[in-house]
Amino acid sequence: MIKTLKRIGLLSLIAMFLSCSNDKVVYDESMIIANSSWNNQELPYFDVSIEDTLTAYNFYLNLRHLENYKYSNFYMFLHTTFPDGAKTHDTIELVLAYPDGRWTGKGSGSMRSNQILLNNDLHFPLKGEYRFEIEQAMREPVLNGITDIGLRFEKRYTE
Repeated sequence: MIKTLKRIGLLSLIAMFLSCSNDKVVYDESMIIANSSWNNQELPYFDVSIEDTLTAYNFYLNLRHLENYKYSNFYMFLHTTFPDGAKTHDTIELVLAYPDGRWTGKGSGSMRSNQILLNNDLHFPLKGEYRFEIEQAMREPVLNGITDIGLRFEKRYTE
């Protein structure tokens, strides 16, 4: 009986921990770049619904690339459309390799995964649907080696 109660208690603690660790994630989606070949005319987009304008968010860009990607960085344009139709455009550089040539991020086989913090204190000014479009801004019209691109928003709790 005591053994069973200990198991139930342990399982309850694990379930509580797992549910608490995921409740801060508001959005986490990625899109596959077909054939790891990104045409600069293709703009992957993400529609994010925001209801809480008081909370600060951590804003991440998720990027996966092959180890044969020939650059140490990645330039992109982030086009944001607000719920009221207003638009902003930002140019962002992501560093994907250290100066000595080692890749940043985590690796598995010939794939590298990066989750790069873009903003750790983002406040959305309006409730509603935001659209984020990502345009590859490298000097090649077709960029090879990027396999996935995505966004992640987490509520930033201060305690």
